[in-house]
Amino acid sequence: MTTELTAEVCVVGGGPAGLTLAVELAKRSVSVVVLEQSVHFDRSFRGESVSPDSVWLLDKLGVLDRLDGTYQQMHGMEITDSGSTVLRADFRRFPYPHPYPVEMPQPALLSALADLGQKEHAEHFTLVRRATATRLLRADGGSGPVTGVAARTPDGEITVRAALTVAADGRFSKVREMSRLPYTKLPLDRDVVWLKLPFPAEWDDRTYRIRIRGDQHGLFIPTHPDSVRVGFNIPKGGLKQLRAQGLPALYERLDRLAPELAGSVRGEIRSWSDTSMLDIFTTLVPRWSMPGLVLIGDAAHTLTPILGQGVNHAIIDAVTLAPLVREAFDEGGDAAALLRASERFQRAREASVGRSRGLQLRQERLFALHGAGGVLRRSLYRVVDRSQRLKERVLGGAYFQLQKPGPHVVAAQSPSTRV
Repeated sequence: MTTELTAEVCVVGGGPAGLTLAVELAKRSVSVVVLEQSVHFDRSFRGESVSPDSVWLLDKLGVLDRLDGTYQQMHGMEITDSGSTVLRADFRRFPYPHPYPVEMPQPALLSALADLGQKEHAEHFTLVRRATATRLLRADGGSGPVTGVAARTPDGEITVRAALTVAADGRFSKVREMSRLPYTKLPLDRDVVWLKLPFPAEWDDRTYRIRIRGDQHGLFIPTHPDSVRVGFNIPKGGLKQLRAQGLPALYERLDRLAPELAGSVRGEIRSWSDTSMLDIFTTLVPRWSMPGLVLIGDAAHTLTPILGQGVNHAIIDAVTLAPLVREAFDEGGDAAALLRASERFQRAREASVGRSRGLQLRQERLFALHGAGGVLRRSLYRVVDRSQRLKERVLGGAYFQLQKPGPHVVAAQSPSTRV
């Protein structure tokens, strides 16, 4: 049995990009159906870092108040190289309304967005769970514009007929594959192993820590409410070799980067199933749209984990695209108007995404240096450390692309008291 739905827009993927877009469209009286694979949002995510610009946007959208108590501000960043701290950044000194990145569990963010859509914009917002997109619907016997999506559910097939379909289904986008829009996947030289540990008592929980030793580095991210997410680099495709060396090799690698975690990593990580591996790559998509279809978020521009840019650009994509789609429907909502809106969206977003990608790739290259290159890296970080203006310039490319300088509108959260 096939269930048929009709909407002006069908969004495939209920992540930060898809749900933010759906809420923004519904708020503008555009009918939208969101197809989401999962049964619920209470699952494990790596992408919990939300940049200051996105925090500012979530505040403007009325979502941040719904998340009070579920996230924690980050007040600083500290880079330690070969045992010496070479750069410290204090976000409290950055002159923007929302200067703080936050660590926010994605289940809380997604639940808040879905709740906002279902309770305040229910007339225009429909969320269908356990729905996996299987094919694109096309006009003119399959050669014309995309006209919607067919999806598999436990109750049978569902088809959603829509004037515009939005691929918001992530870095391994199935909709992008089905569309046959060309793209290039650029693997980086390294992958990242992730794990989660109890937060060490000697650390404050408002600081991002980057530890570098030789050509190895680790990211240590405070995670609400009382954990630290740890990501450390391995050579591309090197997980099999690391696992062959046994867990002691993992312990020793972390010992070199963060001896404070020596006890907890041995107590908590008892098998490789307690870790996960992220394949690091970036994706270049020349065209983000075709008649009846547009890509957003990771589906359009996969980024690396450096500085938590995935969620940031997903949310900015959504708030950029929504008014353009509304305008296209006001012009008649035909395929040509929607394609023009999609192309305007790409033009509006490409430069910003490119700046973040460039910053990430430069940092990846710096992290990989060792020997004489490591000396150069430490010198560069120390130069930046001596200048608040340089810190604002370097981090501004990732954190402050939308906000204008101005007084803080949020107070700094106090650090948690840890026993």
